[in-house]
Amino acid sequence: MSGYSLGEWSGGLAEWTDGDTAYLSVAFTWMLDEAWSRACWYRAAGYKVRAGGPALFKRGHRLSDVAEIGGDIPDAVARHNPMATTASRGCPVGCWFCIVPSMEGREFTYLPDFPVRPVLTDNNLSALPADYQQYIVDRYLAAGVPLLDANSGFEPKTFDEEVFERWQPINRGVWRFAFDESKERDDVFRVMQMLRQRGVGSRKIQVYVLIGNEPFEACMGRIRDVIEWGGEPYVQPVMKLNAPTKEPWVRYDWTARQLKQVQRWANAQPKIWKRIPFAKYDANAKGRSLAA
Repeated sequence: MSGYSLGEWSGGLAEWTDGDTAYLSVAFTWMLDEAWSRACWYRAAGYKVRAGGPALFKRGHRLSDVAEIGGDIPDAVARHNPMATTASRGCPVGCWFCIVPSMEGREFTYLPDFPVRPVLTDNNLSALPADYQQYIVDRYLAAGVPLLDANSGFEPKTFDEEVFERWQPINRGVWRFAFDESKERDDVFRVMQMLRQRGVGSRKIQVYVLIGNEPFEACMGRIRDVIEWGGEPYVQPVMKLNAPTKEPWVRYDWTARQLKQVQRWANAQPKIWKRIPFAKYDANAKGRSLAA
């Protein structure tokens, strides 16, 4: 199983040429202006231009003036990361802050001929039918490829011991799942307790914690829960699906500054939260002087 890596992500804008056509795949709406600039460059160089990706699903843009928009490019995810693959699209959960249900649907679309690679980007692995989950696992086992990153991970509501046992033979990365809303607390606790009882260490339990979608104290409570229950939080501020700039959506009693500070406190390497509670965190301090 040597020789495999996590690869490198494009950062949200992938571009390539094939014959006389240039392709642009845009993941984030705040990268549409850059994509437009690149499309103009390719047009000036004599290429036809095609553009697609999640960024163009919810937001119209002048990019349509210089590029053909839409269409399906098989395995486009590999243009963003050559080590990434997708075995299914869609998600049945329907989270209001997620583009997947409206873009890919709330029913799964299966891609059984997916290339086996170490980064798997499916939206909700544990909600897939058990036989298709096993099919994916068997493909990895047959190819001798380790699963280094189940990128979007598992859903707490459907992540049970059977799912863990099914994926354990191939998963060499962290166990990822989300704690997006306070109503998920019981399911997240159950999953974390199960993983710890199975001998999974805290560094191998990475929980996506969405912030800004609930009041400050509710979001901080979810972060504290993850830490106290033996996992590591990875914090993501809520974004508008058609955000023109990479700025978080400020709601409830949050400020933009708080959203960015909490994200840095939780996600920075080395882990600041292991040494300093957020109440004593000084985002302006440098070096070892991080406490107010």
